[in-house]
Amino acid sequence: MKSLLRYFLSIAILTISVQVANAQCNPDELVNSSVTGLPGGYNFLKSYKIDGEPDLEKIEFSYVLTRGTSYILTLRDRNKDLGTVVTLFDSQRNKVATNKIGSQLASALSFPCNATGIYYIQYTFDPGYMRCGGAALGFKR
Repeated sequence: MKSLLRYFLSIAILTISVQVANAQCNPDELVNSSVTGLPGGYNFLKSYKIDGEPDLEKIEFSYVLTRGTSYILTLRDRNKDLGTVVTLFDSQRNKVATNKIGSQLASALSFPCNATGIYYIQYTFDPGYMRCGGAALGFKR
């Protein structure tokens, strides 16, 4: 009986600590930092809040991009070193660009759009990193 009580108490503590850790994510300030991080010449288009649960594998958004336009995606997260991987896919789910270069992660992803259509912006997370961040999409012609 005592071991059963300890088991349930351990589960309760673990559940509460996971909920507290998730509650500490404040993507709004990270979104603001991403927007102010857009380089000169780029116009703000859209912001994205990244607030993932510990067992969430990926977060994905879609957006229509226009041919002949250059885009940039700036990214901020809660980790000391950036731990969020951003991958851009075209409408056929072909990888167009990523911020992961070898084992390094860049805090911005710049790319020209070669075809108008729906694109998918996918955020995944390196193991052990917090799933909390913000991103801003900007464009210039």
